[in-house]
Amino acid sequence: MKKVFEFLKSLKQRLRKYISPVFLVLLAVSFTLWYISKLGYNYTTELKVKVTVDGYNITVPCVVEGKGSTLFRYGVYAASSAEISLSELKFEVLEQPVATDNDTIVERKMRISPMSMQDALSVRFSDLKIVSVGTFSDIDLPAK
Repeated sequence: MKKVFEFLKSLKQRLRKYISPVFLVLLAVSFTLWYISKLGYNYTTELKVKVTVDGYNITVPCVVEGKGSTLFRYGVYAASSAEISLSELKFEVLEQPVATDNDTIVERKMRISPMSMQDALSVRFSDLKIVSVGTFSDIDLPAK
């Protein structure tokens, strides 16, 4: 590791003869201004949204469209999470038999409709356009 640092130090000294520090500063400033100017364009990307549905936490992969500055804010600064009431969503209850050592238990899960999830998320993220919602896990229902 010490040899790597020595090599980088000698490389820096050799490059300093050919590249001016003023040039490097102006290059960094131009890159920053170019990046800021590109944030005004519209982009489409995938965003993972943490959703809480009546106490159950799920992660929903979404394809979103929005301005670069908005996507940058959601990707870096803002935690993309939402709380949704179960009454806002359409769902179906699935019953699956699970075999154990001595008995067969019926496991109940709730499968939420992706379209209703997309509609509920669109209301909460009004500055983004939710293009589509990917597949997400079913929610376990407590046994009665």
